[in-house]
Amino acid sequence: MSTTEKVHIIGIGENGLDGLTAAARQLIERAELLVGEVLTLAMIPESEARRLVVGTHLDEASEEILAAPDKRVVVLASGDPLFYGVARYLCEKLGKQRFEVVPHVSSMQLAFARVKESWEEAFLTNLATHSLHAVLEQIRTAEKVGLFTSEACPPSMVAKTLLELRIDYFTAYVCENLNSPDERVTQGELSELVDQEFAPLNVMILVRKPHVPDRPAESIGRRLFGNPDDAFLQSKPKRALLTPGEIRAMALAEMDLGPGSIVWDIGAGSGSVAVEAAQIAKEGTVYAIEQDLEDHQLIVENAKRFAVSNLVPVLGRAPEAWADLPDPDSVFVGGSGRGISRLVDAAYQRLRVGGRLVATISSVDNLAETHRMLHAHCRDVKVWMVNFARGNYQFERVRFESVNPVFLVSVVKPG
Repeated sequence: MSTTEKVHIIGIGENGLDGLTAAARQLIERAELLVGEVLTLAMIPESEARRLVVGTHLDEASEEILAAPDKRVVVLASGDPLFYGVARYLCEKLGKQRFEVVPHVSSMQLAFARVKESWEEAFLTNLATHSLHAVLEQIRTAEKVGLFTSEACPPSMVAKTLLELRIDYFTAYVCENLNSPDERVTQGELSELVDQEFAPLNVMILVRKPHVPDRPAESIGRRLFGNPDDAFLQSKPKRALLTPGEIRAMALAEMDLGPGSIVWDIGAGSGSVAVEAAQIAKEGTVYAIEQDLEDHQLIVENAKRFAVSNLVPVLGRAPEAWADLPDPDSVFVGGSGRGISRLVDAAYQRLRVGGRLVATISSVDNLAETHRMLHAHCRDVKVWMVNFARGNYQFERVRFESVNPVFLVSVVKPG
C-alpha cells in the first residue's frame, strides 16, 4: 500500500454528512470502497463506491482492506472511532501505519456535554457487552457513570435494579437520539424513570448527589478480616478515611490479636479496622476513637451491620479521648495528618508490655519522623511500602486502577 492511499476511518454522527468537515466529506466522495454498519452507510448518498456492510464482527472488513491495498477505502464508524470503537480493533489487527482516523464527537461525549458534566473520571461501560450486575460495584462507588444502554437493559431496567439494591443516590439523565432533530434529554430521580420508555439510541448518565454515604453491598458471607471496602458505610466525599481491604488485612495480621485483646483504633474513620478487630477479639473490647461526629455515627452503623457488640465508639480528640480507657494490647493508628507521629508516641506510652502498635502512614516525611521516634523506643521497627492496583472493567478491557502507596509501620513493645 502506498503512503498516500491509507485507509481512512471516519466518525459520523446522527446528523450524517452535515456534521462532517469538508475534508471528511471529500474523502467519502472519492472512496472506492465504503465499509460500515447499515445505519452509517444509509447516511451516505449513493455513489460509484462499492459498499461492504459489516456488523459487530470486523474480520470480513479486515480481509477486504488487506485485499485492496491500492484502493481508496473509507471505514465509517459511529461517533469517535477510537472510543472503544472500530478504529482500535483495526489498528491493532492490521497495524496503525495503514490508517488515518478522522474522529467525530462520540455519543457519550455529547451526552455529558448536554448535561454539562465533566466525564474525565466517570465510570463508562456498555450494557450491550457487560451485564448490569457485572458492573454494579463500579456504579455503586462512582461519582459519575456513563452507560450505553441496550434493548435488553434499557434505562427503566437500570433504574429499577439500582433502586432494588438501594443505590438511590444518583441524579439520572437519559439522552436520546443525540444530534438528531428529535433529540431529547430527560432528567429525574431514578424512581421517576422506572415506568418510562426511551428511544433505543440513548446514553444514560448518573451523577452522585453530594455528601451521600455509599450503600454497602450485601455480601453473601462475611470475612473475619479483609472485607471488601463496599461492605462498609463510608462518608462522602471523604472516602480516603476507610482503610483499603488489602491494607486492613495486612495491618490486622501484624496486630496479632487474641480472643481477649484490648484494642485501640485511633482515627477510626468509618471504623473498618475496628469492626474487623472486634470480630477477631470476640471476648475482648475494641475502642474506635474518632473526633468527627459524622464518622463517629458511621462507626456505630457499621458495628450494627457486622453485629459486633464488643466495639465501643469513642467520640473525641486524641490523645485526650483515651485518657480513661484501659491500656491496650494492640493499637492501630491511621491517618495522614502531620501530627501522626505525636499520636503514635503517646499511644506507645500506654501500650502494654509485649503489645503491638501498627500505623499506616501516607507521606514519606511522616514516615521518617514516626520511624525515628519509634526506633528510639525499640530497635526492631518493621516498615513496609505497599503498592497495589485493582482491576476494573471498562467496556471489554480490564484496566488497573492504582491505590495510593501506603507505608505500614509495626513495633512490639519490649519488656
